[in-house]
Amino acid sequence: MKNSNRILLIFCLPAFLLYSTFVLYPALGGFWYSLTNWNGLDPTYGDYVGFSNYKELLGDENFKQSLLFTSKYVIYMVILQNIIALLLAVIIESFEKTKNVFRTIFFFPNMISMIVGGFIWLFIFTRVFPYLADTIGLMILDESWIGNPQYSFYSILILSLWGSVGYLMIIYIAALQNIPKQLLEAARIDGASKLQINWHIVRPLIANSITIGVFIALSTSFKVFDQVYALTGGGPGRATQVVSLNIFSEAFAMQSRFGYASAKAVVLFVLILGITLIQLLVMKRKEVEM
Repeated sequence: MKNSNRILLIFCLPAFLLYSTFVLYPALGGFWYSLTNWNGLDPTYGDYVGFSNYKELLGDENFKQSLLFTSKYVIYMVILQNIIALLLAVIIESFEKTKNVFRTIFFFPNMISMIVGGFIWLFIFTRVFPYLADTIGLMILDESWIGNPQYSFYSILILSLWGSVGYLMIIYIAALQNIPKQLLEAARIDGASKLQINWHIVRPLIANSITIGVFIALSTSFKVFDQVYALTGGGPGRATQVVSLNIFSEAFAMQSRFGYASAKAVVLFVLILGITLIQLLVMKRKEVEM
C-alpha cells in the first residue's frame, strides 16, 4: 500500500470509528433487539422470541395506518420539495444583485431545529391565521389547521417544506452554475426558446442533482419525526401519526415494548433501503455526463 493511501486511511479512521460506534453498532443492536421481548430497561435484554415481533406486525392496524400516512407524506414531499427547490434555484439565479440575499432567506430555516420550527408554526396556525381571517376575511385561514385531520396533513407539509426546500435549492443552484455557458449561448443563437433550452439542455445536465434531490427527499421524508411531534403530536387521535412516531410511542410512550419497536424500525429501514436503491438505479440511467 502506498504511503498516500495509508495517510488517507489514518485521517478517515477517526470518522469511521465514530460512525461505527454511533450508527453501525446501534443499527446491528436494533436488529438483535427486534428478536427479543426487551422492555428497554431489563439488564438481561429480555428473552429471545425469534420473529414473533415481525409476525405481530402483520396484524398491527396502527402501524399499517401510520405507514399509509407516511407514504402519502413522502409522495407529496418528494414531488413538491424538488419542484419548489428547482423553481427557486432558477428564479434566484436570474437575479443579478440580490441573489445572495434570497439564498440566505430561503436557506435560513435549515439552520433552525424543526422542533423549534414546529412551535413557531404552531403559533402561526393557532394564533396568526385566525387573526388574519378576522382581519382580511379569508376564511380558509380560520379552519382548525391542527385539530382537523383534513388540514393537519397540509400544516405538516407546509412546515416540512419551509424547513427543507432551502437545502435542495442550494444543490440545484450549484448544478445550474455548473452548466457550460457556451451551450446555452449556442442554443440561443440557433433560435431555441427558453422552454426548449430548459428541457433539452438544462434538464439532462442537472439530472444527477435531481437524483440527489429525490434521494434526500425520500430518505428524510420516510424518517420524519420532529415536525409531526412538535406540531400535532400524531393527532388528532392517530390521524397524523408517522412511522417514526409510532415506533417512538411503542418504545417509550406506551408499554415500553422496545423489542417490538425495534422490529418496526427494522421494517422501516428495509423499506427505505429498497425504495432508495430502486430510485437510484432508475434515475442514474438517465443522467448525462458533462
